[in-house]
Amino acid sequence: MVEAHQPSPGRWKALTVTLVAGFMSLLDVSIVAVALPSIQHGLGTTPAGAQWVVSGYALAFGLTLVPAGRLGDAIGRRTMFLCALGGFVLFSALAGLAPTAEVLIVARLAQGISAGALAPQNSALIQQLFRGPERGRAFGFFGSTVGLSTAIGPVIGGVILAVAGEDDGWRWIFYVNVPIGLVALVLAARLLPRARGGPREHVDLVGAALLGAGVLAVMLPLVLAEADGLAELWWLFGLGAALLVLFVRWERQVAARGRSPMLNIALFTGTPGYGSGALLGMVYFVGFSGIWLVFALYFQTGLGYSPLESGLAVTPFAVGSAASAVVGGRLVERWGRKLTVTGLSLVVAGLGVTAVVLRLTPQHVAGWAVAPALLVAGIGGGWVVSPNTTLTLRHVPVSMAGAAGGALQTGQRIGAAIGTAALTGVFYTVLAASERDFPVAVSVAIGGAAVAVAIALAVAIVELRARPRSPSSVDGTGHAIPDVT
Repeated sequence: MVEAHQPSPGRWKALTVTLVAGFMSLLDVSIVAVALPSIQHGLGTTPAGAQWVVSGYALAFGLTLVPAGRLGDAIGRRTMFLCALGGFVLFSALAGLAPTAEVLIVARLAQGISAGALAPQNSALIQQLFRGPERGRAFGFFGSTVGLSTAIGPVIGGVILAVAGEDDGWRWIFYVNVPIGLVALVLAARLLPRARGGPREHVDLVGAALLGAGVLAVMLPLVLAEADGLAELWWLFGLGAALLVLFVRWERQVAARGRSPMLNIALFTGTPGYGSGALLGMVYFVGFSGIWLVFALYFQTGLGYSPLESGLAVTPFAVGSAASAVVGGRLVERWGRKLTVTGLSLVVAGLGVTAVVLRLTPQHVAGWAVAPALLVAGIGGGWVVSPNTTLTLRHVPVSMAGAAGGALQTGQRIGAAIGTAALTGVFYTVLAASERDFPVAVSVAIGGAAVAVAIALAVAIVELRARPRSPSSVDGTGHAIPDVT
């Protein structure tokens, strides 16, 4: 018997607090990139050491998502959220105080683990607290947070460096998390719902180890691509694939014994829309996340923009994405997968036009000339992340929401790592082959991002044709799938 859902009266306030914390953790993926020269100068480290400040965070973030999501399902999402947020605040302060590059890298690894533990609790709490049209609206705000935090990171980083100075300004990129995080921690302790009493679920430690090792083997060469990671560590891809195959076999055995696996493989094979939605998200993030470093390299190295000017040049994408994601949360109930098809079409068109404009426009007006196309791409992007999250998790039981949300975001992190490595590699390769013709290099790289998004569009069209009805449609057996708690 499905238990009737009783909406929590404080659910919207709780959502606001979780999104503020989620915004901080996702912002730290992109905000630090603009501060790498300042960190390198301030701590006297090598470019490879400074790069680990970004790569280490991204790697730890991606490794933690699924195990932390499963732990949240097992021991309580409020408990996991508070512990993760407390750790994020603590390690942000340690990063700001770091006297050496080694201490900073360790702090960033710990900060990434905390952020990775925090992220899946957000989507799981939305699954837990909201139903029906309200859930779409809540995921709309979530998607707006994801898009805005990713795109606006360089702008905020540039502002902080401009105000605090180049030498020690990078420390304030970490310090700013502390007061905001402490306020969010107090409010979260008051507003987040407590877990219901009951026996603690089995936690699959072997599955966690296999999945973590497999994801590490796949991501490590990608996040170290700029330090010749692909050339030296390419063999890890084969090891990672083997470990992930072992993980799938182990999880099936755990489920067959009647115990709770780390990630139920049936989510991908038996839950309508989950497998295709996860694939769509991963491929989309190849293009979406890969463009930001390419833009930064072009505007700052090619055109001589400051970090702040470079960030402002891509702000139209962030503005369009943030605004349309909120609207998309309201439209997803009526449009369903058609909304993501529309959004992806706009992203492909916007990035395609961006590539052409950057190739043909005089460089001194490139930042202004590209704004309309980036705005269109941003509007489309806002109709991709949050609606796809809503549709992908719609039929996932709330008891598995943390692990399912963690797996969805793990795919996105892998896609982001692939995109950043591949598109940056394309940029540098074309730059060298064209005798440092920056417009050609950036147009080819952004065109590559448009191709990646076009592949995601193809996945969305296939899913739309397979399930042409609205999101509340029935499953393949003809029976409605209940939203259990």
